[in-house]
Amino acid sequence: MSQKPQAEKRQAAIQTRRSPLAALLVRDLRIGRRIGGAVSMGVVFFLCLVTVTPFAVGPDQALLARIGPAILWIAALLATLLGLDRLFQADAEDGSLDLFLMSETPLELIVVVKCLGHWLLTGLPLVAASPIFGLMLGLEPAALARVTASLLAGTPALTLLGAVGAALTVSLRRGGLLLAVLILPLSVPVLIFGVAAAGDPVVGFKTPFLILCGLTLAAVALTPFAAAAALRHAGD
Repeated sequence: MSQKPQAEKRQAAIQTRRSPLAALLVRDLRIGRRIGGAVSMGVVFFLCLVTVTPFAVGPDQALLARIGPAILWIAALLATLLGLDRLFQADAEDGSLDLFLMSETPLELIVVVKCLGHWLLTGLPLVAASPIFGLMLGLEPAALARVTASLLAGTPALTLLGAVGAALTVSLRRGGLLLAVLILPLSVPVLIFGVAAAGDPVVGFKTPFLILCGLTLAAVALTPFAAAAALRHAGD
């Protein structure tokens, strides 16, 4: 008879110990899958950009294979921007942002978790789809591996940089265009070294890939503080 109350107490203790950051991540993933359509929208947009490129540059397979990594990186950059304007805006509209600002959990960690949720819904599917889309551009297996590795290392930096723009435009109803204007210049170094690691045989893979990883680590260290400061200013 006493086993059931003890089991209920253990379950309650586990729920109490559950991290609020983990709960926030699960919440964002569920919302993104249910109403955002972020996974399919990003991949379809990625596919559209890759598909229309041969019509613009011509059917030359050698040319497509040479510029293929750049095409994939530009498509990934633009696809990552989709939905970033809603990263904090939905929380501001339903009052969740006010709770974040008053929470004991540091706002910087909340920003990191929300960026992780966005990357899992948008960036990771793009990385998984890049080998398939690379085949459409005639890339060789070695080039496909380099593109996939560079996107895996670089797309988190794009999401983190986008979070700063999303925080700056959180109070604007249609801040998507302004967000792109703010973030695209900041994304140029990531784009340069990502393309260099993916498809420049002269430069090689190791050096630009390590610089790309360094840029992502720098974004992890710096952008949460910038985004949190912008959110606090917007909440005043």
